[in-house]
Amino acid sequence: MEVYLDNAATTKTSDQVVQKMLKVLSEDYGNPSSLHRIGIKAEQYMKEAANILANSLKVEPKEIIFTSGGTEANNLALMGTALAHRRRGKHIITTRIEHPSVHQPLLYLEDNGFEIDFIPVDETGRIIKDKLFDLIKEDTILVSMMYVNNEIGSVQEITSLCTELKQKKKDLITHVDAVQAFGKYRIYPKRENIDLLTISGHKIHGPKGSGALYVNDKIKINPIVFGGGHQRGIRSGTENVPAIAGLGQAVLEMYTDYDSKVEKLYHLKQKFIKEVSALEGASINGLPKECTSEFEMEQIKKTSPHIISVSFQGVRAEVFLHALEDKGVYVSSGSACSSHHPQPSVTLTAIHLPAELMDSTLRISMSFHTTEEEIDYALQQMKELLPMLRRYSRK
Repeated sequence: MEVYLDNAATTKTSDQVVQKMLKVLSEDYGNPSSLHRIGIKAEQYMKEAANILANSLKVEPKEIIFTSGGTEANNLALMGTALAHRRRGKHIITTRIEHPSVHQPLLYLEDNGFEIDFIPVDETGRIIKDKLFDLIKEDTILVSMMYVNNEIGSVQEITSLCTELKQKKKDLITHVDAVQAFGKYRIYPKRENIDLLTISGHKIHGPKGSGALYVNDKIKINPIVFGGGHQRGIRSGTENVPAIAGLGQAVLEMYTDYDSKVEKLYHLKQKFIKEVSALEGASINGLPKECTSEFEMEQIKKTSPHIISVSFQGVRAEVFLHALEDKGVYVSSGSACSSHHPQPSVTLTAIHLPAELMDSTLRISMSFHTTEEEIDYALQQMKELLPMLRRYSRK
């Protein structure tokens, strides 16, 4: 049996998305900038996808900028905004638990004269609000916060945070990395006072190399890629029409029967947490304190529906990961983007996870296609492998 529980890293591309992309690749292959019929057909796919994304976010299609994925969208949001507003200020605020595609561009900006401040988080990975508002200064131009943390599944109170930020400083620009949140939550940027929102296709059963950035039409943003002036001059380069069409199809599918899909995920998450936490030396990361004994659904729903972080005392994560792989169960030892450059997890460090558990933490991440049978199988393998691995590690 094969059980794929690494959906926060990437998801399987849906059959309908593949079919849509194949049609564009083999039949409607024109350049959307061309004026002839084949080019116009390609442009129609882009317009269709923009309309789908705009409808899901309740924004205007012109506010959707297609990118090669979440990393490019985050870079464009941060660097494009900083460059466009540097005369007004050079102070940017972010959190200690951001994805590298947010953290690294900000370090680059810091090397080039910008001032970056980091908001601390509590033991569940949620922003300490007082610390955030204490950081705001006269020259603060941008606050960047992820909606759902990619390692432990903590969820920020984005609506209230962004609203209060705007109340405190009217011209403050808010950026939200929603790569792990889009498709799992209904997100309406204009209602939630979000100016810039990052989306990735391959996290929602769309193709890799697809993504988008919502840019409020009142916000000025400079391009960071120059060329033919595509997409209103914000992102040059011939558009990847097959991927864009696939992204649009994936969004349609994600928000079909949405409520029942999310409820199913939370049911599976509660089941997994209850059973895995009963194992010796296992502890769940990112849950509210009041949830540590009964695992009430009300408390679990304060975290994302699809990500679970578990530390197993006395067993190295990499060893456990490969032992599970031999049984057909695929999980992660953390963010896939950092697996090629092993270093202490910024998220686990920020929530003050004990040092002895830092290298003993697995991430389990589900999709709407995950079944109860798969969860039961994965739990059974963990129960059987854990004692054996602990005996081996003591030798």
